Amino acid sequence: MSHKAADIITEVLHAAGVRRIYGVVGDSLNGLTESMRSRGDIEWVHVRHEETAAFAAGAEAHLTGELAVCAGSCGPGNLHLINGLFDAHRSRVPVLAIAAQIPSTEIGRGYFQETHPDHLFKECSHYCELVSNPQQLPGILETAVRTAIGNRGVAVVVIPGDIALANYDAPISQPEGIKIHSPRVIPADGDLDRLAALLNNSERTTIICGRGCRGAHGEVVALAARLKAPVVHALGGKEYIEYDNPYNVGMTGFIGFSSGYTAMLACDTLLMLGTDFPYRQFYPTDAKIAQIDIRPESLGRRAPLDIGLVGDIKASVEVLLPRIDEKSDTSHLSDSLKNYAKAREGLDELASGKPGRKPIHPQYLAKLVSDLAADDAVFTFDVGTPTVWAARYLAMNGRRRMIGSLVHGSMANALPQAIGAQATFPERQVISLSGDGGFAMMMGDVLTLVQQKLPVKIIIFNNSVLGFVALEMKAAGFLETGVDLRNPNFAAVAAAAGIHGVRVEDPGELENALREILAHDGPALLDVVTNTEELSMPPRIEATQVKGFGVWALKAVMNGRGDQLVDLTMSNFLRR
Repeated sequence: MSHKAADIITEVLHAAGVRRIYGVVGDSLNGLTESMRSRGDIEWVHVRHEETAAFAAGAEAHLTGELAVCAGSCGPGNLHLINGLFDAHRSRVPVLAIAAQIPSTEIGRGYFQETHPDHLFKECSHYCELVSNPQQLPGILETAVRTAIGNRGVAVVVIPGDIALANYDAPISQPEGIKIHSPRVIPADGDLDRLAALLNNSERTTIICGRGCRGAHGEVVALAARLKAPVVHALGGKEYIEYDNPYNVGMTGFIGFSSGYTAMLACDTLLMLGTDFPYRQFYPTDAKIAQIDIRPESLGRRAPLDIGLVGDIKASVEVLLPRIDEKSDTSHLSDSLKNYAKAREGLDELASGKPGRKPIHPQYLAKLVSDLAADDAVFTFDVGTPTVWAARYLAMNGRRRMIGSLVHGSMANALPQAIGAQATFPERQVISLSGDGGFAMMMGDVLTLVQQKLPVKIIIFNNSVLGFVALEMKAAGFLETGVDLRNPNFAAVAAAAGIHGVRVEDPGELENALREILAHDGPALLDVVTNTEELSMPPRIEATQVKGFGVWALKAVMNGRGDQLVDLTMSNFLRR
């Protein structure tokens, strides 16, 4: 039996543990899809847009930590992958993209659909190479797989359709030689001694944790216990560090808690663990700062460091702990915990609703979702205000997972990521917290839920506005322009697509409707009409934001929008 070069692709991918590829078929992918059909052990997840394919692969990689794969046909097909690949790369999850190319003999001649993906994808990948001869394929493909896994990011293999269909056979590495594992990386003893001396001499240490703390929950909590240190988290660290943590004092940043910001401001030493938290204005200015990260390029790029160490967090903290003296002074920790309790109480007060009292507040919806979701639910959430409510109201427990576009900040990520999560874990409850703008942008892929029989639950925060953008405009003193959304009844749209849909406008109907949606056997959508004028205030209010908001209020009145100012005031300050 003759073998095609495409058979090498599927053989290597199967050896690496890949069991599905997300994409949209095209003639330049015929070699790959035919090889998959013949094998029968790698599933083709047929999405309606290649951007969805890349986001879905990224979500699978986020949840499993293993290599996930997406594919796009030549020209526009693989070009659509780029947004989801940027997200996966910046989120540091291992994704391989197969970018089909025009016939190899036509490259450089301005052929139909010609692009140069080997150039286009370089900025969002660790490795991107064109296969121009079948003999290159085993080496390039295996290198791409190992690079994506080892560097935790994107790799791209560009292959013309005729090369994939060429007769070719060659040996490949054994699975143990392809599917590599992350090494245990710890700092040098002398560096650990210096860090321990800094922490032992500190009177008020605060720890901030990011996504690099995955798998290190016990070690971080043990370190906080020894230092009597409050633990702040960036949003990427929430699912890994928030739960079962008596030292947790919440999140910091623009959508965080005042308690997280205050705990960092009040410390004399800040220890950064596995975080590249980007907002420099939230860092203390007078404290000493130490940082541990597996990526040396992350060290010190947010704030000047006193000590910077390269290492993975679990292993590094394990060897650091014996060097740390037990602290007895709990004043900094106690103050931080009191601040957190106060901040948490204030946020929970907002998460309420009364029958007949419209509109529905998004905090109430998010809190109900958290309360009613399964203990091992996977939540995806769109950029903008759904991210705010997810960050503040979704309760983590070590089994639940959450995925957003936290670094790249792309709209319309939640539904595509939910597709990847559900395809990977078909028996698990997957909930997409979608904004109305984000959902509408990629709405076509609700058809993927029906076609692939994926029981994703979509919850739409339907506030008829690009909410976070509108808030940013107000804070800068501008009248909102181009942010209003004229939405359909999304439940009716879902029903037309063959999905169970429910629309809710009254807070008194919300809980039962949510229970109905979550219990439905199959994909379902809940369209919730939420408050347009809801504010999500950052823990630190800049003088320029106060000034800008005042300017906006004045402009609103002068331009005949005084009723909007009244609605905003009633919604946020006179709710009780």
